[in-house]
Amino acid sequence: MKKKEKNIIVYVMMLPPGAVESIRAYERREKRKFRIMLIRDIGHAEYKERESYSGLDILLECDLSTPARIAEALAPYQSELCAITCRSESHMARFIEVIPHVPYLRTPTTESLMWATDKLEMRRRFRLLAPKFSPKYTVVKENTKAERTRVIEKIKFPMIVKPTNLAQSLLVTVCYHEDELKRSLTNLGEKIDRTYAENGRTERPRIIVEEFMEGDMYSVDAYVNSRGKVYFCPMVRVLTGHNIGHEDFFNYLHLSPTNLKQPSIERAHLAGEAGIHALGLRNTTAHVELMKIDDVWKIIEIGPRVGGFRDKLHRLSCDIDHSLNDILIRLPKKPIIPKKCKGFAATLKWYPKKEGRIVGLKGIKKCQELKSFVEIKLIKKIGDRCQFARHGGKAVFTLTLYNTERAKLLADIRRVEKLIEVKIG
Repeated sequence: MKKKEKNIIVYVMMLPPGAVESIRAYERREKRKFRIMLIRDIGHAEYKERESYSGLDILLECDLSTPARIAEALAPYQSELCAITCRSESHMARFIEVIPHVPYLRTPTTESLMWATDKLEMRRRFRLLAPKFSPKYTVVKENTKAERTRVIEKIKFPMIVKPTNLAQSLLVTVCYHEDELKRSLTNLGEKIDRTYAENGRTERPRIIVEEFMEGDMYSVDAYVNSRGKVYFCPMVRVLTGHNIGHEDFFNYLHLSPTNLKQPSIERAHLAGEAGIHALGLRNTTAHVELMKIDDVWKIIEIGPRVGGFRDKLHRLSCDIDHSLNDILIRLPKKPIIPKKCKGFAATLKWYPKKEGRIVGLKGIKKCQELKSFVEIKLIKKIGDRCQFARHGGKAVFTLTLYNTERAKLLADIRRVEKLIEVKIG
């Protein structure tokens, strides 16, 4: 009997844009055939309709909350599986359910994924194994005068209030005095359950408070092999809504590569690697968010996934196929990271400065005429309601730019900021 080839790459819950193209291009280079499988939860509201996935070879739909159903669905393919990944942090709980049923694939441990997707568990691991890179934190159990007093005495103002399991800065606020802390906790209490549900989170909502770190924010994606060796991508400069005058902490601008000096990058890598190892991550891509305070690096958080917009940023600026490397590290093969970058790329995530309905949207066409323009993705349209990220809202649009010269890219970012006008009624 002929032995079956291990050539099935599995995605859990979602098939990311560009993933199929990356794998097919790799097939042509390596002269090897892969099949692409998507396994998704048939009970999840977002997936009730059977969708068409161009280039997908196998679609498995089953109840991912029932171990027997997962085992049954995967059984016919077990001897042919070669790698498995989950690209969305909101779906990591389902990835955790699948991992025990693919015991011979190289995966992160379920414990490491739980530590890396729950900010409270993450801070506890950092306190144990990477304390010098982590800020102070505490759990908030209730919105009472006594509890707020305890939090204030332990953390001091200013402080960041955040849910433990949401991404994209949803429901994150900064507080400078007790009245703001009280309002923030009230807002979280009113919106946290609904926002978790809207973002597909199945974890129990909890709230933590951390000391507010004043510095420059950066992030970096990295590939971690089965022995814990870490391969870093180029650093990315991040500006938040707070940096540009919004009372919100969404990531407004990503710019890569940075103009950091090599010694500073090496210190950032040291912090990132310490955090990755504290969480026990392996066989995965990791997204590391960092704060540079003078020459000191602190970890904001680490996710067991590809960072937002990284596929576009790294492909445009440095010819890095991030989607492919996310698979290679699990095959396992060494990720492909060119030594030099060819240009500079940026993404902007646009929120208006006040909440309400969009009654006008100007400047989009003029932005498309800029020399650095790559693409725009409209998320909202005229008539839609806008909310701040701290209230659980999504951006109006995201915009991607690229230029071989950093100065010209920065000039076009400035032009975008002058051209765009989102009128709120």
